[in-house]
Amino acid sequence: MKVTINDVAKYAGVSIKTVSRVTNKEPSVKQATIDKVNQAITALNYQPNLAARNLASTSSYVIGFIYDNPNAYYVIDMQNGILSACKDRGFELLIHPCNAKSETICDELTTMVKHARLAGLVLTPPMSEDPNILAALDQIGANYVKIIAGEKIINSNGLTVLVNDQRGAVEITQHLIDLGHKHIAFLSGDLQHESTKERLLGFKKALKNNSLILNTDWVLEGEYSFESGLAGANKLIAMAKRPTAIVACNDEIAAGALFAARLAGLDIPTELSIVGFEDSPFSRQTWPKLTTVHQPNIEIAQIATQLLIDKRKNQTTETFRCFTPTPVIRNSTTSPT
Repeated sequence: MKVTINDVAKYAGVSIKTVSRVTNKEPSVKQATIDKVNQAITALNYQPNLAARNLASTSSYVIGFIYDNPNAYYVIDMQNGILSACKDRGFELLIHPCNAKSETICDELTTMVKHARLAGLVLTPPMSEDPNILAALDQIGANYVKIIAGEKIINSNGLTVLVNDQRGAVEITQHLIDLGHKHIAFLSGDLQHESTKERLLGFKKALKNNSLILNTDWVLEGEYSFESGLAGANKLIAMAKRPTAIVACNDEIAAGALFAARLAGLDIPTELSIVGFEDSPFSRQTWPKLTTVHQPNIEIAQIATQLLIDKRKNQTTETFRCFTPTPVIRNSTTSPT
C-alpha cells in the first residue's frame, strides 16, 4: 500500500499541514519539527507526489528551463545546475527547448507559463537577451531570472546572473600574447548571442592593450559548432599569410579548428596554437587537450535558480550575481616557432 502524507503526519505526531510545510521547505518551521518529519519520511519511505502537489496548491512548484543552444554539454550542465537547486528547495524542473528565431516565440513562452503554472523561468541566451521576449513575460507578470553575457549590467531590472565573457576573452588572448604570438585569428560563434560579441570585444581589447594590429581577414563569423570551427580553420590555413594562433569562441569551434589543422599536417601547438572557451568536455577530449577558459555553467545555473526560488518565497532581497571565467592552460598552446 502506498504511503500517504496522512501516514507521515500520524507517524511524526504532527498535522498534515506541518508535513506539507516541511516538504515544501517553507521558512519558520522549527528544526526539531523538521527532523521529526524527515525521520518519519525516511522510516516510511514516503515519496511526495510533486505533480499532485502542484495541482492542489495555490502556489506552483515548477521551474521552467528555456533554451536554444546547439551545445549539448552546455545544456546538460545547465539542467544539472537547475535540477540541483530545485531538489534542494522541493521544486520540479520543466525543460523546454525552443527556436529563439521563431516569429511566435513570445506567444509560445507566455502560453507555456500560463498553462504549466510555472513558479518561474530560468532564461539562457539568446532568449535572456531578447527585449521582446522579456517584455512579453513582464506583461503577464511572469517570474524569471536572466543568465546574460556582459561586462556590467546596464539598465537591467529583475533577477540577473551576469557572465563576464569579455574579461575571460581578454585573459585567454593575453595568454597567447605573453607566449609571443602577434598574429592571432578569431573564430566567432552565432552573432545572435551576446557572448559572441563580448568574447570578440575581449579579443580586440587584448590586442589593443598590447599595441597589436587587428587583421580583419582573420576574424571569421560562424556558429557554435564543430563544423563551423573546421570550416573557419580551413579558410585560415589556406591563406598565404596565416596566423600563428587562433582564439575560438567556444570549445566545439576550437575542436573543429584543431581537427582541420591536424588534417592539414600542422603540428599543434608548435605550428599553430589554439584556445577555446567554456572548458566543456570537448576541451579534454581532443589531442592535445585544449587550453580554454573555465566557465562554471553548473554553478551559474544553480545560483540563478536559487535566486529565482528564494525571491519567489520572499527569502532574499538579492537580485544579482556575477561570474568571471578564468583561463585553464593545457597543451594546445606554446610559443610560436
